[in-house]
Amino acid sequence: MASASGGKATVRAIAAEAGVSIATVSRVMNGHVRVAPDTESRVRRAVARLGAQAPARRGSATGAIYVRCPYVLTDYFGVIVSSVAETLDLHGRRLVLSAGDAARTAQVLPGLPDDPGIAGAILIVPPEPERELEALRAKDFPFVVIDPRTPLPRDIASVSAANLTAARSVSAHLVELGHRRIGVIGGPGDWLAGKSRLAGHTSALADAGVLPAPELIRSIEPTADWGYAAACELLDLPERPTALVAFNDKAAVGALRAAYERGLRVPEDLSITGFDDIDLSRSTVPRLTTVRQPLEEMGRMAVSLLMRLLEQHTVDTLHVELATQLVLRGSTGPAPGSPGGPRSPGDTGGTGGTGSTDSAGNADSTGSAGSTDSAAGTEHPNAPDSPAR
Repeated sequence: MASASGGKATVRAIAAEAGVSIATVSRVMNGHVRVAPDTESRVRRAVARLGAQAPARRGSATGAIYVRCPYVLTDYFGVIVSSVAETLDLHGRRLVLSAGDAARTAQVLPGLPDDPGIAGAILIVPPEPERELEALRAKDFPFVVIDPRTPLPRDIASVSAANLTAARSVSAHLVELGHRRIGVIGGPGDWLAGKSRLAGHTSALADAGVLPAPELIRSIEPTADWGYAAACELLDLPERPTALVAFNDKAAVGALRAAYERGLRVPEDLSITGFDDIDLSRSTVPRLTTVRQPLEEMGRMAVSLLMRLLEQHTVDTLHVELATQLVLRGSTGPAPGSPGGPRSPGDTGGTGGTGSTDSAGNADSTGSAGSTDSAAGTEHPNAPDSPAR
């Protein structure tokens, strides 16, 4: 069967001609060592019979990198994508971007290995089920996942924050302030980050001898409106919580609104924490105690991992967790009835360290949680709010 066009043969056509799988053809084209000599010979003969140019090796310096982020590029996602783009440019790689909510339903992953112009991919919080990612990996297509929604097999590269340790540091901070009845405004129940953060919260309570109360846990879409609705439910309980930990800063802003509508002072009557440390967290009154994720470093690390995969270097660690920082500001304070609390409305300032205090009485200090490839405790240095390390 000869190629009529004389152009590049597709991987699918070569596989059909050689009587092998698409994954096998991909291995041969990428010079994979795990291909039997006779199988490689069959594939090469198929290419010759087709009379066409074989697909370029994935490691080719001319291949573009497909970046899939099927979300609106604001705050969290925009920072990651910008970092990925800048780092790819340093490597001399072109970027093909698929972004926005409309891209969420597009079925793009199955066709990536057959596109000779695409060398690899970076998938940011991919909505595809695990089986689709496994199928892509089975074709020997190089890709890295940033912040996976679900647990991934060991042979799929990923970069994320140390979510469990980060959440544990937040709840441990609240426990130190005397809080025991802490409401959780968690993320979607099927998200890996949501499960990890809930586990971290539970661990911090367990250290204090407290079992988490099921009625204090909510799972939401991570938006301000959903955060507001969940906070309303929790604050209207007969025995309301003295603190709320939110899945992200947007949900925490919704919780601040719910507290305000009920006449609750933050942090005198109720402490609230966020996660991500986006610009919004520094625009509230009081400013949010939160966790700073290394979003730019996540983008850079994902590109670094992908380049190593494309160049067929040995990668010892495919699952990388990056350190976070606990940022203490004015939205957390001693639990009502505990030593040092509640404070009077005239009192201002942050908690959990001396830090630096602005004109509005919002103290900022930072502590680290987690480390590259592993999580390693929490620190609370008395230092001003500083860039993520």
